[in-house]
Amino acid sequence: MNLRTIFYRAPATAAIAALCIAVFAIAAAQSSSLSNTVWGSPLGIRMVLYGPFVAEGPLGWLRLLTAGFLHLDLSHLFVNMLMLVLIGGEIERFIGTARFVVAWVVGTLASSAAVLAMAFDTPTAGASGALFALLAVLVAIAYRRSSDLRAPIALLVLNVAFTFIAPGVSVWGHLGGLAAGILLAWPLTYSPPIPRR
Repeated sequence: MNLRTIFYRAPATAAIAALCIAVFAIAAAQSSSLSNTVWGSPLGIRMVLYGPFVAEGPLGWLRLLTAGFLHLDLSHLFVNMLMLVLIGGEIERFIGTARFVVAWVVGTLASSAAVLAMAFDTPTAGASGALFALLAVLVAIAYRRSSDLRAPIALLVLNVAFTFIAPGVSVWGHLGGLAAGILLAWPLTYSPPIPRR
């Protein structure tokens, strides 16, 4: 499958992945580091979710969205983009590009809101919150298809377990995204997507 086919079949998935990679490349170049791409980068500092920065002015609230496209280091980016590629295309093809974007944006915003509410002084970045929203939607898709639910549920459970076991993971960010996905799962999957022309 070539890049043109990927963009046609799942354009939002491809665009989000490309944007995350581009942001990381710029931040890494600015910081001269692959392992600390936030605080050494002007772009990273402008995008990271950090309560005191959000409260600085009206544009600070944009961080609730921009932080979802920023990653802390190369392994952080790799894991999240791998998950996006594994589940994003399938979800987007089932619910349609517009609904996929809704799931991604709402998942990101809910994740960021949970972090601000519960961990205001903790700097946070990454696509994980949106990915947790997508995991909930993936389970709903399997149910709508009358497919075997074991694989998507196992994937969700493993990721939730990882959230509580691994150090340095944004627990509230993941749970906020998951909560949004649970609320969105039914309305986003209740009917077929509008065909793309």
